Amino acid sequence: MADRVPTRRELIQQRRRSSFVGRQGELASFTEALGQAPGEVTQFLFHIHGPAGVGKSTLVRQMETEARERQACAGYVDESVADVLEALEALSSQFAQQGLALKDFDKALVAYRQRRHEAAVVAESLSAEAADGRGGNEAGAGDVPPSPGGVVAAQVGLVALGMLPGVGAFTGALDPNQVAAGAGRLKGLGGRFRSHDDLQMMLAPLKALTPVFLKDLAEVARRRPWVVLFFDTYERIGPLLDVWLRDTMMLARYGDVPANVLVVLAGQTRLDVRVWADWLDLVVDLPLEVFTEAEARRYLAARHISDEQVVEVILRLSGRLPVLLSLLAEARPDTVGEVGDPTGTAVERFLKWETDPARRATALACALPAELDEDVYRAAAEADNAAMFDWLRALPFVTERAGRCRYHDVVRDAMLRLQRQQSPGRWAAQHTRLADLHRDRRTAVESGIEREDRWWEDASWREHRLQETYHRLCAAPQAALPDALRELLDAYDQGLPALRRWIQTLAQAGQDADAPEVTMWAQRLHGAAGEEGPGIAVVAALLAGSGQLSSEGRAFAYMLRGRDQRLAGQYEAALTDYNRSLEISPQVARAYCGRGVTYRLVNRYDQALADLSHAIEIDPQVAASFVERGFTYRIMSCHEKALADFNRAIEIDPEDTWAITVRGQTHSNMGHHDDALTDYNRAIEINPENAWVITSRGQTY
Repeated sequence: MADRVPTRRELIQQRRRSSFVGRQGELASFTEALGQAPGEVTQFLFHIHGPAGVGKSTLVRQMETEARERQACAGYVDESVADVLEALEALSSQFAQQGLALKDFDKALVAYRQRRHEAAVVAESLSAEAADGRGGNEAGAGDVPPSPGGVVAAQVGLVALGMLPGVGAFTGALDPNQVAAGAGRLKGLGGRFRSHDDLQMMLAPLKALTPVFLKDLAEVARRRPWVVLFFDTYERIGPLLDVWLRDTMMLARYGDVPANVLVVLAGQTRLDVRVWADWLDLVVDLPLEVFTEAEARRYLAARHISDEQVVEVILRLSGRLPVLLSLLAEARPDTVGEVGDPTGTAVERFLKWETDPARRATALACALPAELDEDVYRAAAEADNAAMFDWLRALPFVTERAGRCRYHDVVRDAMLRLQRQQSPGRWAAQHTRLADLHRDRRTAVESGIEREDRWWEDASWREHRLQETYHRLCAAPQAALPDALRELLDAYDQGLPALRRWIQTLAQAGQDADAPEVTMWAQRLHGAAGEEGPGIAVVAALLAGSGQLSSEGRAFAYMLRGRDQRLAGQYEAALTDYNRSLEISPQVARAYCGRGVTYRLVNRYDQALADLSHAIEIDPQVAASFVERGFTYRIMSCHEKALADFNRAIEIDPEDTWAITVRGQTHSNMGHHDDALTDYNRAIEINPENAWVITSRGQTY
């Protein structure tokens, strides 16, 4: 049988392994640990740090290769994750690819996401039951006047549930003081979940899921000599992971970590002493600087560049910064003339060496997108040449993961500056073309999603929308900024992780386009997102820049803040914001619905019914408005009217388990237990894991 032909990726990796030069001391520190018995390793956390372009990621890749060659299980995380749970999920996925699935953790993560999905429904039902006086009473009991204490407890529940990442509308109310004050009362609502553990998982997902992760990790550690966790670009993800990583590795707060687990961090900055000061003796500190002259010369010699004058020019041009040294050496210049004028920039030297106009254009054009796949390459380079794409992927400053290519930040920044300065018109046209590509890909995703309000739930849709926004900002910062800020409100409506990604993109566009106003907004919003109650702070910051939001945008902002105030139990403030929203845009059904719910929570039922009815008049195809009005009728003991509204909601959305379940509860209130059980059974058929429905059915039995 003929030998298997290696893949392009394997050839690239083989080439880079064979050409690795320098950093021998740092690499030896790591490989020496792998050569010891786990019980003999006292320093199990390696921290690589240094400026951009110094070779941190290259060293990490080499360490990962060394670990895998010693049969270690290795996992890699970078800035693509937005929080600890996404980091754990990424590690779990990579372990599974190595035949070491974290089955219990994966199952627990699925359960957590299911409970999180139910959280908004549960929170609203608790609020309604508290207001109607039923609480945890047996189904079918008579109606009693609303309990203010129950309403407050339910609202605390809403706030706490809103702490969960990605719980949509409920994620906005993040006031830690109020949540802390109400945490004890929230625990009393645990019966609404399948178990006490379910409730704890919702309130503190890391506390619940990290022990499961560590238990599975221990099993992996029993099957492999070493487990190595790599966290790259730590200057970006460190603020998200620092405390959790310290608590896990140093304090064993979530359980014991096997002795054969090593952690490698790589970032531009030193470790935060506020977090790590007491544990630095357990950290192997690996600061990286530019190559020494000896290392740089060895690097060039390995690439057959030996002419002393050429070497001197390259050393001077690159400043021995590894990424630029690699860039300058890639052309294999034989004479100083081929290197060019040493006063020029490294990017200009690269373009001068490359005589093929198509390659010159491709190298520059493909720096514009933050990430490249083959489709983006075609749009950026305006070419359909697979061989050219292979050439691009093999460049020394291009890294590839999960089918996507990225330029090194140092090289990309230089190329962006060059293009922006040389031809502002071409710069704008290229970014517009890339924005249009992502717009087309986004609309293609939309065609497969029936409901517009479900677009944001699709990860590929969000990614294309995000990249479209980035390129619009780069093409025309002032013109695109108002739409980008309005889009931030949509992102925030989906939760804090989405908001943070949009703010980060705003910051990147401001830097890449050299747009001070965009950068100022990114800094302002980043600061607001770090405050207590970040949702309200971000909305306040956007409202303060009144000239950037349209009237519709301001109305939407007031509505979101009204929602957050309502979920935080600040009902008068919520009503004020809803009033402002409706003064600006008096025909928004969602604002009337939100204000109606707020009126209901303060027992102003006539006003609640008026607003909810107005919401239905404006848009009679929104099931939620009928459900909320049905809740209000139910509290007022108008069960027939409540049933009519629930029936209409289910006609609009036959799969709405929330509407089906509350109709079942209304049947129970009326003594129609068979009808109630029919509704509960139907809801469970649609969603067999909905603990709230199962509990309601159990009460009816």
